[in-house]
Amino acid sequence: MYLPSPDRYAAMPYRRTGRSGLLLPALSLGLWHNFGGDRAPETQGAILRRAFDLGITHFDLANNYGPPPGSAEETLGRALATDFARLRDEIVISTKAGYHMWEGPYGEWGSRKYLRSSLDRSLQRLGVEYVDIFYSHRPDPDTPLEETMGALDSAVRQGKALYVGLSNYSAAQTREAAAILKDLGTPLLIHQPRYSMLDRRIEADGLPDVLDELGVGSIAYSPLEQGILTDRYLDGIPAGSRAAGASPFLSADAVTPQLLERLRALDALAKERGQSLAQLALAWVLRGGRLTSAVVGASSLAQLENSVEAVRNLDFTEDELSRIEESLRDAKAA
Repeated sequence: MYLPSPDRYAAMPYRRTGRSGLLLPALSLGLWHNFGGDRAPETQGAILRRAFDLGITHFDLANNYGPPPGSAEETLGRALATDFARLRDEIVISTKAGYHMWEGPYGEWGSRKYLRSSLDRSLQRLGVEYVDIFYSHRPDPDTPLEETMGALDSAVRQGKALYVGLSNYSAAQTREAAAILKDLGTPLLIHQPRYSMLDRRIEADGLPDVLDELGVGSIAYSPLEQGILTDRYLDGIPAGSRAAGASPFLSADAVTPQLLERLRALDALAKERGQSLAQLALAWVLRGGRLTSAVVGASSLAQLENSVEAVRNLDFTEDELSRIEESLRDAKAA
C-alpha cells in the first residue's frame, strides 16, 4: 500500500491562483503524452506517486490526452482508485474539452452539448464525482462565447467542477469570457497558455497584463518547448527523440544550428547557477511569482526529479536576465 511521504509539503512552493482561495504547486504534472495506453502502467504509477511525494498536488489533463484519447484520464482514474484513494482532498484534478474526441458534429469545439457530454465522459474515466478545474481548451469561432461560458458555469452549478478555466484564448477573448462568467456568478479562475523562453507570444498579446488586471491565475504549458529547452538537443538531434520522429509537435527543421548555439549559451549560464538547462527554463517561467504554476511532463522518475529541482532557485540577477535576453533574441529569430 502506498504511503505518501510525510515531508511532501516541505519544499514545494504553493502559489495563490489569482484572487481565489486555491493554492497550486509551482510545478504541476501534465499527463499529456506519457500516461496513455502505450506506456507501462508500472512506470506511470511510480511517476504519479513520486510527484505527490515531491509536493506536486495538481494533475493536469484533457479529454484527448493519451494516446489514445481518453486513456490518460483512465490512467489517473486507476491511481485515484488505488494509491490515492484516501488522498482525493489533497489533490487538484483539472481536465479540458475543446479538441476532437468523437465523430459527428458534437465531438469537438465549444458547444454546450459537447462540453457537458465531454465532462461526463471525463468523470467516468477518472472515477470521480467532480474535477477541481474544468477548462474550455480552445475558443470556438462558430459558437457564441456566451454558450461556451454558460456550459462552464453549468458544470460548477451541477457540482461537476469546482472552478473553471480557459486555455489558448487571446487576451481580448479572455477579457470578454471573464466578463460573461462574472455576470453568471462563476469567476474565471485560471488561464493556461503556451509559454516558454522560446514562445513569448502571450507577452506581445498582453495576456499577462489582462490576467493581472482581472485577478485570474495562470499556468504555462510547454515551458520546456517540447524538450528543446533541455540538454537532449545540445549536441544535435538524438535518435529516438521527438524531433527525430514523426511528431506533429516538433520537427527536425525547428532544431537549427543557430538555435543550438543559443541553447548552449543558456546551458552555460544554467551551469553557473548550479542548474540544468531544463531547470533554468522552468525557473525563468516562474520568475517573480507572476505565474501561478508551470506544467511539466515526465516519462521517467529522473526527468521528474530534475524538473522539481528547479524550484530551489527561482531568483535571477539583472545580469543573468540580460544574458538570457541576449541569447533568446537570436534564438527566437532562428
